[in-house]
Amino acid sequence: MLQLKLGHLSIMSKKRQIPIQSPPPTPPTPQSLTSKRPKTLLKSPNWVPLNLTQSELSLPLTFPTGQTFRWRQTGPLQYTGVIGSHLISLQHLQNGDVSYCLHHSSSTPKSNAESALLDFLNMGISLAGIWEVFSASDSRFAELATHLAGARVLRQDPLECLVQFLCSSNNNIARITKMVDFVSSLGTHLGSVAGFEFHQFPSLDRLSMVSEQELREAGFGYRAKYLTGTVKALRAKPGGGEEWLLNLRKLGLEEVIEALTTLPGVGPKVAACIALFSLDQHDAIPVDTHVWKIATRYLIPELAGARLTPKLCSRVAEAFVSKYGKYAGWAQTLLFVAELPSQKALLPPHFSNAKESKSTKGKGR
Repeated sequence: MLQLKLGHLSIMSKKRQIPIQSPPPTPPTPQSLTSKRPKTLLKSPNWVPLNLTQSELSLPLTFPTGQTFRWRQTGPLQYTGVIGSHLISLQHLQNGDVSYCLHHSSSTPKSNAESALLDFLNMGISLAGIWEVFSASDSRFAELATHLAGARVLRQDPLECLVQFLCSSNNNIARITKMVDFVSSLGTHLGSVAGFEFHQFPSLDRLSMVSEQELREAGFGYRAKYLTGTVKALRAKPGGGEEWLLNLRKLGLEEVIEALTTLPGVGPKVAACIALFSLDQHDAIPVDTHVWKIATRYLIPELAGARLTPKLCSRVAEAFVSKYGKYAGWAQTLLFVAELPSQKALLPPHFSNAKESKSTKGKGR
């Protein structure tokens, strides 16, 4: 197993700067649901440097790649979203560094918002440091890293992450986004940026007031019963469901997956996504057909052509952990991003495979 020794690695890694490349332009589509609450008037933007280089965070390689469906592209190399009660935009400067703008916050001082932002961005972990270790033993990863630097794993609020991935089951990005927008609109309205409305994510109590029928009418289909069932199950947890979810961060991966899969609609893949993107389980591997193809091409080629089964899902996860160690989920995230059509456009021709790229178009994880 690849052993990681990251104690000496600084978060603000001084790696060679790699020019930012914009993804293919895609005009933003305003949310279909407009809140009836009074609109919050936002002050003029005041951008503050975060002292993060592009080797630690690339916005186009982190936000529109299937980890979260609550952030919107609100300008060239600019993304806007909500963290707790903070409405925040992030953008790249000309040199690739990252700055942020706090549009709205219900808490003071301002440092609370920046601390919440850094926690959400998982900045306790040096991305460049991890990738340096991976690259030393994997030449293909090393080459990908030079073109796709800064693809981070986020540390989201567990309840938000859980609800989003309940919506993602057997779904496409457009429908997932519409469903997540509906749920988000139940929370407190925080403001509008570039035509998009942003809300604080609703509490469990607020979610419990929405019926399965209302969700079905909003286009959730069979997922409606999973969402209402999960909300009911969480509210029954001792100490409250939100606290129960946060406490999963203290457990090992196997216990986390076992706990999450007791919730309605949460299977092993959805549980792995929630574990990786919100519960500090850095070796969680969400296995779907795309990750299966990656694994059989580069890690376990002897299984190429086999049919993916639950047993082989475990084999795939073991292969990633055997290759990349306790941060295998971060390695898998880069390899997954490299398969997305929008990101393949940034890679040299020998990385391209049109037939395989087409299969990932418009899909959730």
